[in-house]
This record gives sequence, C-alpha cells and structure tokens, in this order.
Amino acid sequence: MSEAAELPPVPEQARDVFGDRYADAVRYAELLAEAGVKRGLIGPREVPRLWERHLLNCAVLSEVVPEGVTVCDVGSGAGLPGIPLALVRDDLKITLLEPLLRRTNFLTEVVELLGLDHVTVVRGRAEEVMGKMPPVHVVTARAVAPLDRLATWGVPLLRPYGEMLALKGDTADEELKAATAALSKLGAEETSIVHVGQGVVDPLSTVVRVEVGESPGGVRFAAKRAKAARTGRTRRRRG
Repeated sequence: MSEAAELPPVPEQARDVFGDRYADAVRYAELLAEAGVKRGLIGPREVPRLWERHLLNCAVLSEVVPEGVTVCDVGSGAGLPGIPLALVRDDLKITLLEPLLRRTNFLTEVVELLGLDHVTVVRGRAEEVMGKMPPVHVVTARAVAPLDRLATWGVPLLRPYGEMLALKGDTADEELKAATAALSKLGAEETSIVHVGQGVVDPLSTVVRVEVGESPGGVRFAAKRAKAARTGRTRRRRG
C-alpha cells in the first residue's frame, strides 16, 4: 500500500477551517503524504493522522495571530505551521524560514503550486538572517526545540512589542517554567499558555505565547542586530 493510500478521509471540520482554500489544503495533505514522505520530511507513520495532528492542529493557531501582521515561521520544515496558517489567513505576510535545502525546495514547490502569493521561502538559520530580514510582528514555531533554545532563535527576529507563538504539547508548562529566566534575559515581558481549536481538534492545540517589550532578544541581541544592520547597509552601498 502506498503512503498516499493511507491518507485518511478529510474531517468535516476542515471545510469550515479552510473555507475557500479547502481544495488547496487537501492538495497540501496529498503532497505531504506523497513527496513529503519520499523526501523524508515527515515519517510514514504520520500520514494516517495528517489532518488532526498536523494540518488542523496548525491551522487553529490563526485564532491568536493578529490581523494583517508579518509572520516568520522558524524551522518551518515541511511547512508546519506556516502553510496551514497561510491557507486560512491571506491577510498575513508569512516567511517560511528553513536551513535545509531539500526542505526549502519542497516549500517553494508547495507555495508555487498552491498560489500562496503572501508567502516567501527563505533558506537560512534564524541567527543568520537577523538584521538581514525585516523584524516581524509574530514568530511561529512547532516542535523545533525546547522553549529556552527556541526563544534564542525566534525572539531576536521580532519587532518591539512583538510575540512568539510556539505550538507545544504536554510539556508546555514545564518548558515555560524552565525557560523563565532565559526568556526574561531575551526581553520577554509577558508569557502565557493558550489553548486553541475548540470544536476543531481534540485535544486542543497548546500555544506558548511570549510577548516582548522594546528590546526583543535583550541587550546582547540589540547590539548584534545593530551590527548586522550596519553591515547590510555597507554591502548595499558597495553594491
């Protein structure tokens, strides 16, 4: 049996969640089940639970993303949560940030195939693009790393008073407690755990929200960001 044949029936909730983009969401699920598995972007065991555990679980993140903002999906991988978010929110400007070439190739193909004109794919690590990419209102991430390490990558990419939204599982509370000191040093002013997806996913999706103040990344990253910006301006003048 092929991976594509293992793709489960589309849940009824998907029609409501994805609306006009329902057909695109179905195509994306098929791409994950076929090319995604063949290229090693997701495991074959994930195919039977693609909808509940991945597409819908990520799409409901839209409940806590403000209108009309810029978003950077750090360590986007196969496009989760960035692509489901893009399918339900065409008001957002989304950057899918991913260091591995085989993943960015897949992401570029998906974005073009689905006509996601408000999505840009960037190959690189978060620490490499800081100062080169305009700061964003919201950073998203899913299953990339423990919260304290994830924050050192994601928070410095934020604009002042931006927020990082990290999809986490059962360990959210423990991770947040363990990361409190690190988050404070990174300029976090408010942290909370939010549950989204009522009536769509069970269990609900768990989101760790980290809101920053005037200096995303703290003092150390402010200096690094300023240095990167100066270097970028010098290169542009020389060019």
